[in-house]
Amino acid sequence: MALNLSVSPDFPPTHLSGWFIFNTWLQRQLGEGVHLELYDSFEQQREDIRAGKLDLIYANPYDASMLVRELGFKVLVRPRNRADETVIAVRADDEVTCVEDLAPGLKVATTADPDVHIMGMIMLESADLDATNVSFKELDSYVLVAKALLNRDADAGFFLKAGFEELSELVRSKMKPLVSSQISVVHHTLVAGPRMQAHMDTLTDRLVNMEHDPKGIPVLKSMGLDGWDVMEEEQTEFMIDLIDTLVD
Repeated sequence: MALNLSVSPDFPPTHLSGWFIFNTWLQRQLGEGVHLELYDSFEQQREDIRAGKLDLIYANPYDASMLVRELGFKVLVRPRNRADETVIAVRADDEVTCVEDLAPGLKVATTADPDVHIMGMIMLESADLDATNVSFKELDSYVLVAKALLNRDADAGFFLKAGFEELSELVRSKMKPLVSSQISVVHHTLVAGPRMQAHMDTLTDRLVNMEHDPKGIPVLKSMGLDGWDVMEEEQTEFMIDLIDTLVD
């Protein structure tokens, strides 16, 4: 039976094709068939995660917490120089210049990515804004968040910083970031499930050495990644504890 690989729906669409190239590389490293399953929504992916349908996942920090502590997955690596940060942006023609200028009644476009949403809410606290005086429009991707903002269906948008930066230059020129988080210890991670047990050590070694492999270098480039770093257990636990604290 083929193994199943998946990617968090918040991965920048401009590099999504790179995961198909990575999937081919992965099959050659493991000597086994691997099927790449992509999802349009976080909830659809989480349903299949809970149903045990996925074996290797490039997971956002919130889902990594569930995967490790509830489902027995193990974090293998994290992408180098790619910490997860949250950006709050408004339209470029908006008179607002900082978060403190935002007012009660704010309409926010967001996604079902909990860590990004929570960090956005924390950054709104400086304007005395919270769930009691802010309304939300939940969307499936950061492209749709930008669209809602530019169509004036929302006053502000919460973005994963990498997702914001991967938007086209034209779209970004029509928005302005008000603030970006600077946590630096929260990352997407590549996590492996129980059926990957026999491959974990070999795969971790191959991933870490991709940047030195002539066949691995173009794969990384296609994904928009610099390389992979091992995620030590202590680092994983610290990140998950932080996410759990933010969620609570």
